[in-house]
Amino acid sequence: MKIAVLALQGAFIEHKQKLEAMGISCMEIRQKADLEQHFDGLVLPGGESTVQGKLLRELDLLEPLRERIAAGMPVMGTCAGLILLAKQIEKETGTHMATLPITVSRNAYGRQLGSFYTEARFADYEQVPMTFIRAPYVSEVSRDVSVLAKVDERIVAVRFKNQLGIAFHPELTASQTVHEYFLSMIQKTVSK
Repeated sequence: MKIAVLALQGAFIEHKQKLEAMGISCMEIRQKADLEQHFDGLVLPGGESTVQGKLLRELDLLEPLRERIAAGMPVMGTCAGLILLAKQIEKETGTHMATLPITVSRNAYGRQLGSFYTEARFADYEQVPMTFIRAPYVSEVSRDVSVLAKVDERIVAVRFKNQLGIAFHPELTASQTVHEYFLSMIQKTVSK
């Protein structure tokens, strides 16, 4: 199994380090030529979604990655990555990948001072540590989207087929739960 991590901006190295510590082979996507390598899943990290979206377009990565996601390649978007995947962004007309049928609210918890840590249920797991940094949340989901986690009645993790959207930063805690969940999604597609 090999996982690609979008390495244009943001917290990509933390995802890569966590996955490698779990024994997973990783690669970084920085340019279109990187797409020639085989990979089984994709991580869209936290960071600045506007900057990442702009770079995805300028480097001609947006459409090829969108096509792979639409074709069923597993993807996990965290924080900014969740925004990149969202079909709609509140108070904005533009989108990026637009493959995940949800609406997100950007910087929903405020600026940097609004960052916080908590623990909450995630999927079938009891208490999972969650670090929120200028985080979005999911304000609306289509009926086919599974809600995996809520914090203060706000949706902070969703799954739609091969797509996992997370408002928090699982790469910044010692817990491997969210990454293990994503790896299980990939394993199901690899073993087909």
